[in-house]
Amino acid sequence: MSHDPQWIHTAIRKIEADFQRSADTHLIKLDIPSLDGIDIYLKDESTHPTGSLKHRLARSLFLFALCNGWIGKDTPIIESSSGSTAVSEAYFARLLGLPFIAVVPRKTARKKIEQIEFYGGRTHLVDSPSEIYEASRRLAKELNGHYMDQFTYAERATDWRGNNNIANSIFDQMKLEEHPIPSWVVMSPGTGGTSATIGRYIRYQMHNTKLCVVDPENSVFHQYFKTRDPSLTGECGSRIEGIGRPRVEPSFIPDVVDEMRTIADAASIATVHWLEKLLGRKAGASTGTNLYGVLQLASEMKARGETGSIVTLLCDSGERYLDTYFNRGWVEDNIGDISGYLTQLKQFEQTGKLS
Repeated sequence: MSHDPQWIHTAIRKIEADFQRSADTHLIKLDIPSLDGIDIYLKDESTHPTGSLKHRLARSLFLFALCNGWIGKDTPIIESSSGSTAVSEAYFARLLGLPFIAVVPRKTARKKIEQIEFYGGRTHLVDSPSEIYEASRRLAKELNGHYMDQFTYAERATDWRGNNNIANSIFDQMKLEEHPIPSWVVMSPGTGGTSATIGRYIRYQMHNTKLCVVDPENSVFHQYFKTRDPSLTGECGSRIEGIGRPRVEPSFIPDVVDEMRTIADAASIATVHWLEKLLGRKAGASTGTNLYGVLQLASEMKARGETGSIVTLLCDSGERYLDTYFNRGWVEDNIGDISGYLTQLKQFEQTGKLS
């Protein structure tokens, strides 16, 4: 595919200039007195211009595609997504003056669809999460466009050795903390790209930090971690938007992961409601998955008499999910009773024990 080199140079400059105008995201320390000697931090990715962790991924995917010669000045961009990556890619497509189409499941939060449209993108809705891949490939072929394919390229588009990637940022921000080298970093997989970046960076920097990946229900990643069977598929999609997949994605690299856990969806939702009382603002459900895994690890460290720090991500704002995860009726109908987990979390505040 032949493209105008000058246009590509201009496109890359625009993306890099946008990056230079952006500050790094905050690292928030949670105040949980019962965890004496164990510090918990949230890397707040909701403060990116497009409101989620996926802003980093979208930037990397665009630069990767531009430098590979896959995108020109008239190339339509197509992406399969559960919403957040599409929002961020729509932002960068608008920055470059390119048309953008997001192929998303019909159940995607309405707020995300509105944000895709706000940045000038269009949506192509499919009934099942498993349909997004083929629909995206078909659209790219029909429109002579480029299918970004985050699920394949997420782990290779980001420089895992450094270059201000998210792992680099976390460890730099931890330097003056009481426990500057975390005992654990906890991450939930959507593409698997972020966990690959963090795991590789930890090893490259020779840190004594372990990576725990937490998976929601109806996702095959944890089972793949245990069996290494790439043919695994699920019958339905994850109820936690942005994470969990019904198939093994190419960007999920199990060998950089030290431990995996499956977190009940009810626990994830209860945890973001509990977190709201600590932070005074809402976070998306994937943050609940991350944080519940953190609290499990912290409880186990406390029981063993260990001290240290644990870092995880606040992936996006809960304002995107007012009609779902923060709607009592929707939660009762789609997730079930979360009261037991809310009681457990309240007790955890007092004791530091999660049981």
